[in-house]
Amino acid sequence: MPPAANSTRLRKELGLFDVYAISTGAMFSSGFFLLPGLAAAKTGPSVALAYLVAGLFILPAMFSVAELATAMPRAGGAYYFLDRSMGPLVGTVGGLGGWVAMVLKSAFALVGVGAYLALYVDVPIEPLAVGLAVVFGFINVVGAKETAGLQRFLVTALLVILGAFVLLGIAEIQERGIAQVTADRFTPFLAFGAAGFLSTVGFVFVSYAGLTKVASVAEEVRNPDRNLPLGMMLSLATAAVVYSVGVYILVALLPAADFRQDLTPVASAAAVLFADSAPTLGPALIVVAALAAFASTGNAGVLAASRFPLAMARDHLVPSGLGKVGRFHTPTRAVVLTTAFVVAAIVFLDVEGIAKLASAFLLLLYALLSLAVVIMRESRIDGYDPGYRSPLYPWMQIFGVLAPAWLITEMGQMAILFTLGLVTVTVVWYVRYAHPRVERAGAIYHTFARLGERRHAGLDLELRGIVREKGLRAGDPFDEVVARAPVLEFDAPASFSTVIAQASKALEQVTRVPARKLEEGFLDELKSGFVPLARGAALPHIRVEGLGRPSLLLVRCRGGLTSHEEDLGTRGESTTGVHAVFFLVSPQEEPGRHLRLLGHLATQIDDEAFLPAWMAAADASALRDTLLRDDRAVVVRVGADKGTTGWAGRPLRSLSLPRGTLVAVVRRNGETMIPDGSTVLASEDQLTFIGTPEGIRALEGRMGGRA
Repeated sequence: MPPAANSTRLRKELGLFDVYAISTGAMFSSGFFLLPGLAAAKTGPSVALAYLVAGLFILPAMFSVAELATAMPRAGGAYYFLDRSMGPLVGTVGGLGGWVAMVLKSAFALVGVGAYLALYVDVPIEPLAVGLAVVFGFINVVGAKETAGLQRFLVTALLVILGAFVLLGIAEIQERGIAQVTADRFTPFLAFGAAGFLSTVGFVFVSYAGLTKVASVAEEVRNPDRNLPLGMMLSLATAAVVYSVGVYILVALLPAADFRQDLTPVASAAAVLFADSAPTLGPALIVVAALAAFASTGNAGVLAASRFPLAMARDHLVPSGLGKVGRFHTPTRAVVLTTAFVVAAIVFLDVEGIAKLASAFLLLLYALLSLAVVIMRESRIDGYDPGYRSPLYPWMQIFGVLAPAWLITEMGQMAILFTLGLVTVTVVWYVRYAHPRVERAGAIYHTFARLGERRHAGLDLELRGIVREKGLRAGDPFDEVVARAPVLEFDAPASFSTVIAQASKALEQVTRVPARKLEEGFLDELKSGFVPLARGAALPHIRVEGLGRPSLLLVRCRGGLTSHEEDLGTRGESTTGVHAVFFLVSPQEEPGRHLRLLGHLATQIDDEAFLPAWMAAADASALRDTLLRDDRAVVVRVGADKGTTGWAGRPLRSLSLPRGTLVAVVRRNGETMIPDGSTVLASEDQLTFIGTPEGIRALEGRMGGRA
């Protein structure tokens, strides 16, 4: 069954700092402001090292999520990745279970706001937490941009105060003398042995659990290939430094017996730091930081959790109404439902206890996400084209599966039972509600050849669409391919089979691939219905093993293509009215680049101004210009354009050209040449330059404008 018809894509409004703020803000709450003392009671002074090691344990999950999110930047994050890799059953478990875990974590964070505020003001904790949940829910309805703006403010305030705390703490330790502090506070280092240290690593691991929440809003991130991995890495680096250095300061400043019983250790350490200079202001600032930390965790939690029901509704795993996008281009119903459950959790549940149990389910999700990377890679689906690839594959993912399993066992029997219970409930939901409504299968069926009959063709098409939607990458040679493309003209109406035959002969000269092989490939694609037709254009495309680089051929049919023959397919669509045909041939080994080039061609064609410009083009150069990006290409004529005087008779390498530009094609007397540095220019040569926008602007400045 296709995705819900009433769903629309969310706006891409989030940049790098938004990703960083959501990810960072989702981590700093109980992990730093409540847990350090309790963790120290398990391992002693080595608690600071335990936080650092726990940060290493999150690396497989972070790298795996970064890869999956850049390959499939869709709302729902973990749900979407698990559904597309292992199928809707596992997707339902991950989606509903992850949503419940995030709701409980968000409720716990909002209760934490009241708990810390109670240090200074006598406030009713529960009503305050409910009020904050409603406020954050309203902001999330208004827009992701507004939610991210609040998140930026909260995280900035938090990091400024924590930065000052860390700097002052280091200065205080240096003043006391590192050797003396080590002797007084850090001996013995492993107070409860290796077993105590390892159990503490598992205990504090959940402090990093918010890191991957941002994947739930991947659909709303601009340039996800860059911003998602970089934002998460910067966030993890920040958290690891603040956690390890900050906890080191807590151990150094607070007596061991007091520290291990302190539920507000950061405020206590601030009282020591500011005892002489500002005994009231210092702890007050830490309370402000704690409030910002808990509030940012709650805000990020509502934002991330609400995308789970949105994505699942699109796939008919929950009622489709939750997939609707409201007037503010946000998933209004999903946000309202999430907020309502956060409020219910605050009012009716022991949030602190259940939130800790929910951490075990998040660990299960991390293991599944690492496994999802293995499945997606081994499926060999062409459309799986991540902009970032996890290092050390598959060893990173193997560790990512095993480490959470060990950590879950460290959390105790109740955590395991809670996780099993949550899995059972979600499986029952899938069997009773979702299963009759879906016909999808995950990439796992592409991975195991013996299950080939269960391959889901729709998955490959869906992933291909995502690749095209993401657009070109920096290294994709679109302009070069267009600039070097040969052109065929048909004045009279022609059949598609005739055009394919002649195009294959012309491409043989460029690719050195036999024309017959090219023709058979294009005809097979046409019969299979994989030739896109839109706005008067067709895009036949194939991949050929051993090809050196992608090649394109442009065909203009002034009289149009005749209606397709019965044996040609094209999904039953008529080719009447098609005046532009683009034959794209790429190396077999580069499916992702092939799809990106094809997708960008489709984007160019989809512009309403394209076909009129294409039909009005005076010659082959003008036809190419309709596809070249204005800010990345320019055509000049030697001797005719300003700035080219004296170029005739000189080799290309002798020209002083702006940085970031190159000559892709030289056309002389109707012939096309692929130049190199030794190519000697002649008067009236037509040069097609491609390059960076900055380089092209500099070149145009010398030429006195575009030719």
